[in-house]
Amino acid sequence: MKITKPLFIISTAVGLLVLTACEKKSEPVASLNTASAPAAISACGVAPAGDLVAERIPGANTARTEFSLYEGPVWIKDALYFSDFTMGPGFPSRIQKLDASGVMTTVIEDSGSNGLAVDAQGNLVAGVHKFKDLSRYSLAGERTPIVGEFQGQVFNSPNDITIAKDGTIYFTDPDYQREAAPGGQDKTRVYRVATDGVVSVVDDSLKNPNGISLSLDEKTLYVNGNGEQGVVRAYPIEKSIPQAGTDIVTGLAVPDGMALDCHGNLYVTEHVAKQVRVFTPAGQAIATIKVDNNITNAAFGGPQGKTLFLTGAGAVWKLDLDVTGTPY
Repeated sequence: MKITKPLFIISTAVGLLVLTACEKKSEPVASLNTASAPAAISACGVAPAGDLVAERIPGANTARTEFSLYEGPVWIKDALYFSDFTMGPGFPSRIQKLDASGVMTTVIEDSGSNGLAVDAQGNLVAGVHKFKDLSRYSLAGERTPIVGEFQGQVFNSPNDITIAKDGTIYFTDPDYQREAAPGGQDKTRVYRVATDGVVSVVDDSLKNPNGISLSLDEKTLYVNGNGEQGVVRAYPIEKSIPQAGTDIVTGLAVPDGMALDCHGNLYVTEHVAKQVRVFTPAGQAIATIKVDNNITNAAFGGPQGKTLFLTGAGAVWKLDLDVTGTPY
């Protein structure tokens, strides 16, 4: 539940993993037609097709005695970071790190977080239901608030996040963890936070918007939501402003998080259906990936950026693919 690469390279400036053949914020591969773009397809890899199954990472299984959800996976350098929260009062949350050997450790206690992204400086940007805001966390745990209200009221429970190259932040604000703290908004919305901190509404007509991602060329914003009648809505971006959206996918079973591969395909998690559906940018279904419990979100990572990591109810799954993708 939950604002937005290929060979990965380590940036000497920020130490982040980015993608050279198909960076999240770069131009997408123009076509899957190998006759028209053989070099690009070779560099990007082949998108999945058909029915697939992801496997659990044993070391990531929760040790909590109460029900918990993992959320907001993001791959940074050589590890996966994600939120881990329970359904208790305030939805207590912490940030976990799963290293390349499959060992999980807690890196930030009491983060209060749900969805995560990573900024240009290598910090985590979190939707924080504890404070009903967007916050920036260093990997050492230092927290800096980013934005915490709209029209004089706190948000409901900021969820998923994507970040443009210029620093513009988009995020969803459903009401799933609204009771974590007092106050909230009269509607669930999708928001845009400009680089000067000004908050504006992208959409207030989508019930409980959830997963959010930018297309590789940053010309389209994708948002899913609407619960049991779930959709993926695409908003064309003109002069940096999202326009009215169009539903490109319908009939989803409680859509949650999203990730993109280097062809621009969307990997949409369906929470209660315990699966990921893979769609082309036009909304055509091309693959299904099953897991064995409720699922929340997706991110690409691993040494070559070709491992799809999936988070859910007290578990992390992985699936090695022949395609690279976005690290959150």
